Amino acid sequence: MTPKFLSGILNCMKSMITRKTYLAIYRLLDRVSPIDADCGSLCGAACCTCGGDSPDLDGSDFDMGIYLLPGEDKIFTKKEDWLKWTAEYADDYDFPDSWRGKVFFVRCTTPPECPRRMRPLQCRFFPLAPHLDGNNRLRLILHTGELPYSCPLIRDRITLNPSFIQATFTVWKRLIKDPLIYDLVLMDSESREESSLTYVR
Repeated sequence: MTPKFLSGILNCMKSMITRKTYLAIYRLLDRVSPIDADCGSLCGAACCTCGGDSPDLDGSDFDMGIYLLPGEDKIFTKKEDWLKWTAEYADDYDFPDSWRGKVFFVRCTTPPECPRRMRPLQCRFFPLAPHLDGNNRLRLILHTGELPYSCPLIRDRITLNPSFIQATFTVWKRLIKDPLIYDLVLMDSESREESSLTYVR
């Protein structure tokens, strides 16, 4: 899933965001949801599925997974039996020049039974994405990247809960204070066509 949010390990990128702050962010986002239900019920938890067995997947052999934000791995023990961990080098992918060392990519091994309270941030934010406009102001947009499934929240322009939008915006305001995360959001923002964006906030 894109955009690619990452977390460093050995020879790692030094995140300014502490484990305590990430725990507080998780607790805040635990209290909100895009809609007044588990949105996975709309699509058969397509975004959690690690293969082509969901009815909303396009039939490809797409390997679903999540890149963690810098420092987000501190939330986990890395021994979770419901996650498969992969270490990759940032230099091997199209990421900001400030990103160095290895990064974590995680895949859920037991969808849709993964513990919801431990789902990574990229899962929690979806279908919203951060965007820095021409005045360097933080905005929230509907996800614009290519997906291997049809997300009803995006496809049908379903109205999102204001509390979810506000919490997501509050969290991103904090996250982009970390230079590494700011660099990633800026890079993704500069790669987008302004005319193709749907602003939510």
